[in-house]
Amino acid sequence: MKIIKFLLLLLPWFISTLLIKDTSFYQNLNLPFFAPPAIIFIIVWPLLYLFITISTYKIYNNFKVSELKSYNISLIINYLFNQLFPISFFVLKSPFLGFVNTLLVLISSLLLYDETKKLNLKSSKWLIPYLIWNIFALILSLTVYFMNF
Repeated sequence: MKIIKFLLLLLPWFISTLLIKDTSFYQNLNLPFFAPPAIIFIIVWPLLYLFITISTYKIYNNFKVSELKSYNISLIINYLFNQLFPISFFVLKSPFLGFVNTLLVLISSLLLYDETKKLNLKSSKWLIPYLIWNIFALILSLTVYFMNF
């Protein structure tokens, strides 16, 4: 039952990846020297989704869902912004909307981190790589936008 619960928390994070069928838009943009190759994204995002899920799983194992109103709100908001990125960037082919969405993902991930830390310090540590990556993604996204404006 624990594995099923874990998978139910993990799998929704991968929904937006189904929308990315063609990465040529990204590869055809003017990219900064620090832009990672597409393979890095394919490696990093599943790891981050795994870390987010571990953090979430630990919270849901220690608290009743009804006790987690602000946590649940921050998690859902972060999840929605995270899922909207592929649409705003790859489907709409908009570096500007991608930047705005990346900013919203970063802000919501900071809120999620804060809510998680209030509940369980160990669980919040699983979100630190996600925060670091989101800061990098924001810098990359802003740079890509200005280089292709």
